[in-house]
Amino acid sequence: MTNLQVSRRSLLRHVGCATGALLVGSIWPERLFGENVTDDAVRFRKTVIDKRFVAESVAVADVNRDGKFDIVAGNVWYEAPNWIPHEIAPFQFVDPASGYSNCFNSWMSDLDHDGWEDQIVIGMPGEKTIWRQNSRGSGAPWKEFPIWHSACNESPLFVDLLGNGKRVLVMGYDDDRLAWFEPSKDPFAEWQCHIVSKPKGAGSQRYSHGLGVGDVNGDGRNEILTNEGYYVAPPDPRSGPWTFVKTDLGAPCAQMPVFDVNHDGRPDVISSSAHERGIWWHEQQVDRQGFNHHLIDDSISQTHSLVLAKMGRSKTPNIITGKRFWAHGPNKDSGANDPALLVRFELKRTRAGVEWIRHVIDEDSGVGTMFVTHDLMRHGLLDIVVSNKKGVFLFEQVPM
Repeated sequence: MTNLQVSRRSLLRHVGCATGALLVGSIWPERLFGENVTDDAVRFRKTVIDKRFVAESVAVADVNRDGKFDIVAGNVWYEAPNWIPHEIAPFQFVDPASGYSNCFNSWMSDLDHDGWEDQIVIGMPGEKTIWRQNSRGSGAPWKEFPIWHSACNESPLFVDLLGNGKRVLVMGYDDDRLAWFEPSKDPFAEWQCHIVSKPKGAGSQRYSHGLGVGDVNGDGRNEILTNEGYYVAPPDPRSGPWTFVKTDLGAPCAQMPVFDVNHDGRPDVISSSAHERGIWWHEQQVDRQGFNHHLIDDSISQTHSLVLAKMGRSKTPNIITGKRFWAHGPNKDSGANDPALLVRFELKRTRAGVEWIRHVIDEDSGVGTMFVTHDLMRHGLLDIVVSNKKGVFLFEQVPM
């Protein structure tokens, strides 16, 4: 841990809930130390939504259409504002020391166009991906429908790949191809598969680590990134395969945001180590023929998910990440039993270059394989929601 910035813990007070526990935390400001003091301090209110191991990913949506954003994690959705739990499918206890979640990635979207948000679920890498139809307030289990029989890569994306306002799934399948998938005209049918890679292409394997979408080469269209290089779309992105440009984008990683870090007009790439230690930004060279690698932090192990978001009053870009606790159980990975930190790195550009100021948000939560930032409270500030083997947590950004 560096001495750039730390947070002060606050005691939590137990208030009870149907899941076994709901803890509401105090508000604390980040305390500033060292030379890297910023006037754009950010503070959070921590709420422990559920102490059970529910899922390794989380999503946010107005599930019951009451105008409030709810939290969805695996087989459970939590109704705002008191975070009352409701089962989407029967909850099954999994021992966090030895077991794995049936929900590594999830998103919410109205897939059947009935006005109610549905859930997309990807389980263990390589297994099928499904969507669950919102029961529209009936209390019945949500019906499951197929999306695709295999979902590979540990950081699949549900993003606006084509820039047309419609999100699609980007992932590998069958340990063989990287592809993108869009819903069929019949919402209850399997999705349409569009090939991106050649057989055994980069990012296509079951346990591939690292995936991103963004315009790296400046052609006005999105590329698909892996840590081994990126895929450039043909004029018709449905005609595949895409052209692969081999380049070094660092170690196996989590999500890979594309962002012009140093404001030189060339998009750069941010990544974090899935199972080792390291958070980096990869600076695109002047000739666009490669990237220079800059270490941001190497003290946190298993930063298996990452979000780039604008935080604070000034909406400064921040890398938000943290430790995925017990990714493979205790004692099996580097730093497996280290504190489950949740951190943000605030971007600061100076004449001397780029600096990332580290802020510790929390020391007992961390991240899973996917988390979200969202303005749950509709207060113009992004909140953070995480779910992992420690439980389900909300960090509400509190106006200063």
